[in-house]
Amino acid sequence: MKFVISLVITTLCLGLPAVAQAQHDTIQVNKIPNPIKIDGVLDEAWANAAVATDFWQYFPMDTSLAGNPTEVRLLYDDNFIYYVAIAKNRLPDVMGAYVTPSLRRDFRGEANDAVTFTIDPFQDETNAFQFGVNPFGVQREGLLVNGANGSSDLDQAWDNKWFAAAKQYKGYWIAEMAIPFKTLRYKENSRFWNAKFYRISSDGPERSSWPKVPRQYPIINLAYHGVMAFDQALKKPGANVSIIPYTLANYTENRVDVRNFQSGFSTGGDAKIAVGPALNLDLTINPDFSQVEVDQQVANLDRFEIFFPERRQFFLENADLFAGFGSDNLRPFFSRRIGIARDTATGLNVQNPIYLGARLSGKLDKNWRMGLLSMQSARDYEIAQPSTNYTVGVLQRKVFSRSNIGFIAINKQAIRDKLLEQAPYDYNRVVGVDYNLASKDNRWTGKFFHHQSFDPGSKAGKNSVSAATLSYTVVNWDFDLTVQDVGANFNPEAGFARRTDYRRAAGNFNWKFYPKKGSLQSHGPGIDFDVLGNDTYGTTDWDLNLMYNLRFRNSTILDLRLRREFVFLFDAFDPTNSGGLKLPAGTGYAYNLLRYHLVTDARQPIYADIAGRIGQYFNGSRINVEGTLNYRRQPFGIFGLSFSYNRIRLPQPYADANYILIGPKIDLSFSRSLFWTTFIQCNNQINNVNINSRLQWRFRPVSDIFLVYTDNYYSETYVNKNRALVLKCTYWLNL
Repeated sequence: MKFVISLVITTLCLGLPAVAQAQHDTIQVNKIPNPIKIDGVLDEAWANAAVATDFWQYFPMDTSLAGNPTEVRLLYDDNFIYYVAIAKNRLPDVMGAYVTPSLRRDFRGEANDAVTFTIDPFQDETNAFQFGVNPFGVQREGLLVNGANGSSDLDQAWDNKWFAAAKQYKGYWIAEMAIPFKTLRYKENSRFWNAKFYRISSDGPERSSWPKVPRQYPIINLAYHGVMAFDQALKKPGANVSIIPYTLANYTENRVDVRNFQSGFSTGGDAKIAVGPALNLDLTINPDFSQVEVDQQVANLDRFEIFFPERRQFFLENADLFAGFGSDNLRPFFSRRIGIARDTATGLNVQNPIYLGARLSGKLDKNWRMGLLSMQSARDYEIAQPSTNYTVGVLQRKVFSRSNIGFIAINKQAIRDKLLEQAPYDYNRVVGVDYNLASKDNRWTGKFFHHQSFDPGSKAGKNSVSAATLSYTVVNWDFDLTVQDVGANFNPEAGFARRTDYRRAAGNFNWKFYPKKGSLQSHGPGIDFDVLGNDTYGTTDWDLNLMYNLRFRNSTILDLRLRREFVFLFDAFDPTNSGGLKLPAGTGYAYNLLRYHLVTDARQPIYADIAGRIGQYFNGSRINVEGTLNYRRQPFGIFGLSFSYNRIRLPQPYADANYILIGPKIDLSFSRSLFWTTFIQCNNQINNVNINSRLQWRFRPVSDIFLVYTDNYYSETYVNKNRALVLKCTYWLNL
């Protein structure tokens, strides 16, 4: 396996042809002496600005200019880049019926009206900033990473101060932005930046861009871009230092076993310091994450650990440098391990405070990026948990046109405490190298990596993982292949390995047809396979899928797959996870099922995202349906209902199960600065009803007051388990 991966990497490095620099559409950016008022009005300052027109349609087709024309102009002064977009409608004399999910910042979705400005100051076609605004003046910003090959490469956790306004007129709307140079990272004396403008229009619906982006790639993809040409070399931005302190008061009640009532007050904060033109130093002392939205619960019917995404702000910014190593189920570093400890008495995971942390990350120059992270978690005598240090170092080098090679080293080490002599003080370390492939035209993408863990119990030859994924995409078809070799003793304690001790081969092939007429935008068949095994048991898991995917011009999506699946149980397992009689170890089960996924038109007031399965399940049957139903009351918010139903029937003497998870959610925007979210989750599998209600007032840019209420009940009796009330204030201060 390792030889094969090494051979593939060598072949790619030596065999990639040199590609001449393509000619890109260019927009001139002229300097102005006075600031522009950001109000959504096209005043005289814009009269002599160059104009980017000829937006190309991206959806539903990519063979013509956009049906909803858009014009973009750019200017700058000593402090800001100014952007204005005139977003025209098909009907010139009618007020537009625009769509927005709410007035909350950082909106997302393919059905919302918006214009977006992407900036790549280092022209590396790999990393970029993104700023957007919709017809209601709601802002969004984010970071694009890894060449933006998919929606997961857009990180909207990044927040910063910038200014925007929008105004609606008959037949069009205008969006204006003022982006401080201090907000960006760029090289002094540069004159050319890569840029892209794109627009999402609910009329059609239609998505369009300047310049053209082929429809088989994400519209955010950084391989396809234009160029901003400044009329003068840019000066070095001034000092960029931000202090973000917080104060917090809380009250908690614990009614399980022994009643416990506590109240408290704490303070802490973050600092963001620009180090040079493209590095940022983030510091945190006594961080608090009480305002973070709770995880959406899922029915647990799996033999292995379930992955929940990171939601904490400090860990999300520049997350690709640290979390981008490995693959979804094989991550050498997973930041959610920090701040979580295991109670040695109960075996349960509990929250573990963090004393302080520091992160230095960003670009050294056009080709080099680096990251250094160190966090110190708190000791907890009640659960015999010593204070633990987590340190991660990353170095990444761009190679060829858009590929990169990265190195990572991770150290987890508990600090000795004389009052915790019985606590485990073993270290855990991981080192690794990743090669991320992205060809100039984005046809070829892939990832190749090798990681190795070290701890006192590691055994030579069984504590590493090697993997390779290679994908090829053109307009009518695409494929990808994956191979993995995971050692039995690979142990990334600060990472995420869903399972170990297996070899895996997987792949899929998809074909697409694009009808010129009718309701379908594209459709086509596909085939998918996945095989796992090891030396001890041979083949342990496999599945084969025949698929058909349909995408409609109104943005509705329907995916169907017929699946044949095999599972070998190397340990006894209860398929209901209810504590019933387990299927015996050493037995194998092959069965058939149908899976489906439906996403309806999100432009409508009522829309849904529904998925599920029906068919055989081990030695019985299972019916599953899950998803979300949403009602949008524009522009004030969304009333949603998440749900999951699993009906499992097994022959006697094995247990049956009916699992129901219901989660009503209310997300209201009273204005662009006052929001209220309430999420209720009733889960009969874990006998719990959770209520999380959060009121947020953004009293200044990126400065908030949160009031958060959390409550937990037994779902069978509705007896209270615990509750908490938190009042928190954060303030963003630029020095």
